[in-house]
Amino acid sequence: MSKTLPSLFLSHGAPNIVLHPTPAHKFMRAFGEELVAEFDRPKSILVCTAHFETAQPTLTADRKPAMIYDFGGFEPELHRWRYDAPGAPDVAARAVSLLDAAGLHARAVTGRGFDHGTWTPLSLLFPKADIPVAQISVQPQLTGAHHVAMGRALASLRDEGTLIVGSGSATHNLGAFFRGGYKPDSPAPDWVETFAGWVHEKAEAGATDDIAAFETKAPFARENHPTPEHFLPLPFAMGAAGPGAKGKRVHSSHEYGVLVMDAYRFDSAA
Repeated sequence: MSKTLPSLFLSHGAPNIVLHPTPAHKFMRAFGEELVAEFDRPKSILVCTAHFETAQPTLTADRKPAMIYDFGGFEPELHRWRYDAPGAPDVAARAVSLLDAAGLHARAVTGRGFDHGTWTPLSLLFPKADIPVAQISVQPQLTGAHHVAMGRALASLRDEGTLIVGSGSATHNLGAFFRGGYKPDSPAPDWVETFAGWVHEKAEAGATDDIAAFETKAPFARENHPTPEHFLPLPFAMGAAGPGAKGKRVHSSHEYGVLVMDAYRFDSAA
């Protein structure tokens, strides 16, 4: 098989998703196998993670990345969780070159491990941890259009066997989660369903400009994303599929009412 890999947007959820067989957990467990069956095993993975925030595009270039346990209040075993995939410094260097050529001044750094926006979904998608992984940061102070441009600049990596993943969350209002008294199976409020439905419509229509401008165009945008870092991996992933790409929602579920766990794949336009 020589088909070009899609780009992905995954709602990574809380880190303890790796421990509990939620619908999103089960989806990611199966989806990694489906990708390998359709496209062969990726040569490398590049993850744009909501938990890596910088002022400029920044790539991780460690050969043996450490682990970052950037959370509290969860099961103790999560602080012993290991995802010992090798790093991908060659992918990081290539990405820096592509971003610089596109006028998006980037840099590579070492000494930053895998955060849970990376190791949580990859532990489920590719549990053998045998595919090299690099991470790229989000720039929350910049626009969704900037993140589309980042993805577009890196789209050719997919032709080289790199799986590009945007790891964030379809909705991410933790204040509402903690205040709302929601249970794991609570129904989604209207303001959550309306926003998630808008994202679904625009992603599958290939309306990249609307997704990029979600803060002003989407209904209940601020209620679902008081800060943008967990949404920005979505326009990044759309951009990485190239101009004219349309999405396909490959998973839809929600947890605790307000946490939508939707996932999308984006294939290049025919």
